[in-house]
Amino acid sequence: MLGVKNSAAAALLPNNSTPIANLPIVISTWDFGIAANQAAWKVLSTGGRALDAVEQGVWVPEADVKNQTVGYGGLPDRDGRVTLDACIMDESGNCGSVAALEHIMHPISVARKVMENTPHVMLAGDGALQFALENGFKKVNLLTPEAEKAWKEWLVTAKYSPVMNIENKSYDKAAPQRLPGNQYNHDTIGMLALDAKGNLSGACTTSGMAYKLHGRIGDSPIIGAGLFVDNEIGGATSTGVGEEVIRNVGSFLVVELMRQGYPPEEACKEAVMRIIKKKPQTAKEIQVGFLALNKKGEYGAYAIQKGFSFAVCNREKQDILIPGKSYY
Repeated sequence: MLGVKNSAAAALLPNNSTPIANLPIVISTWDFGIAANQAAWKVLSTGGRALDAVEQGVWVPEADVKNQTVGYGGLPDRDGRVTLDACIMDESGNCGSVAALEHIMHPISVARKVMENTPHVMLAGDGALQFALENGFKKVNLLTPEAEKAWKEWLVTAKYSPVMNIENKSYDKAAPQRLPGNQYNHDTIGMLALDAKGNLSGACTTSGMAYKLHGRIGDSPIIGAGLFVDNEIGGATSTGVGEEVIRNVGSFLVVELMRQGYPPEEACKEAVMRIIKKKPQTAKEIQVGFLALNKKGEYGAYAIQKGFSFAVCNREKQDILIPGKSYY
């Protein structure tokens, strides 16, 4: 069972908390979350819905050719194919997701169409592409010359073998910021927004691990793993090595801990500790970070390794970048 905080501990707030008077608010993972938040703020600051804000916010990294971890320009799998994962969730618990989607610039918007126009939650692969094209999305080549060049350079020394996490074995031990899932080797933007009406929504989108096995799906399109929103309590999202997030149903866990009284940062920390306790040796060589926002507008984050950062945008300031706390 999940542990319940005592009343004194439950009253603690994370250092990076925001009073409810500052609503609306939007937060997202990593430094490129600043630009994404600012796009979302254009919706929130005029009284718009959190769902529209998170969709339009993550459009920014999805279309950024310089961002090789999300959408257009993302590094391909080991077959040279760029496959995208995304999910979205609104204040009513509705959700939509796409996995292993190719040739579409904005998978988050396809995920929203799945949520709003079908009885399903997730579409994958060719079926997701067929659905996108039938709904007016344009087919594009997502593999940029820069990403193709990087892939071909990787192929020179790569061994095509289904060894678990083989794509993560070549990082420089002297450069911990390049650990799988860390500052320069991450693969996701997760965004959470609380609008002026006090409603929550979230979005998560990625091109996944570089040079992954074709067909690999991480946590980003999985409701409860890469993203979870409960409008009574709050929302959470994750970044890093998705396999460990999936194994612990990480974002759902964070929200449930907040339900029991944990402040956002403490809830994120407890979810991280579950991963470390289960796989202490694996945890030393990977990154996972959680980011959470509760119904009061309080936020917090925690990661396994140093290097995780998150962006915050509210009425006071629209370009806040905060270094997340970490275990190591």
